[in-house]
Amino acid sequence: MSSEQPIRVLLVDDDPLVCSALGHILSYVEDIKVVGHAGTGAEALDQVTRHFPDVVLMDIQMPVMDGIEAAGRMRNMPRAPKVVTLTSFDTDDNLFRSLEAGAAGFIHKEIAPQDLAEAIRTVHGGEGFASPRATTRLIAMHRGRQESTRRFEARELLAGLTAKEREVAELVTRGLGNREIAEATYSSEATVKTHLNRVMAKLDSPNRVGVAVTLTLADLTG
Repeated sequence: MSSEQPIRVLLVDDDPLVCSALGHILSYVEDIKVVGHAGTGAEALDQVTRHFPDVVLMDIQMPVMDGIEAAGRMRNMPRAPKVVTLTSFDTDDNLFRSLEAGAAGFIHKEIAPQDLAEAIRTVHGGEGFASPRATTRLIAMHRGRQESTRRFEARELLAGLTAKEREVAELVTRGLGNREIAEATYSSEATVKTHLNRVMAKLDSPNRVGVAVTLTLADLTG
């Protein structure tokens, strides 16, 4: 068994059944430990100061303080946790705002158990995580916000990438992790991380989700 400490997770949702279901799923994952629950963003802030979780799984729409405001406040807290947004992408128009607030991941509440654990591990490791469904939703919202201007800006940013960096960005957009990208490009994971860091810097993207959105916008016709 690994000697590493488990990833500490705080669950935040105003529906107790959702928290219970997520907690039950994660109870079977050895390297993840649920350290608390909260029903509002305000309660979540209090729980963060009490338990110092590594990752917060948080609903967007909640009473008292929603997940977007809470995520923004958590970003400035000591030992700030990584925030993964829990949402239903078909109806939630606040997904893009949560990205701007600093959320590092976006998942559907009906995510498969193995994907939930992988999302937590990925975000804890310093990378962004979003299912293809979430990325599609983000792109749709981008398209509704001055699409032509954003498309032009995205293409200008992509023009600054090297051929290898563009290749890595395209594989990120397809949802591949660093190990899979390393195999596809016959590179080491360390090399992939170096390329990805350069891509995020050049595209002014905070994480992999931003890279995927920028690349997809740039490839839109029109």
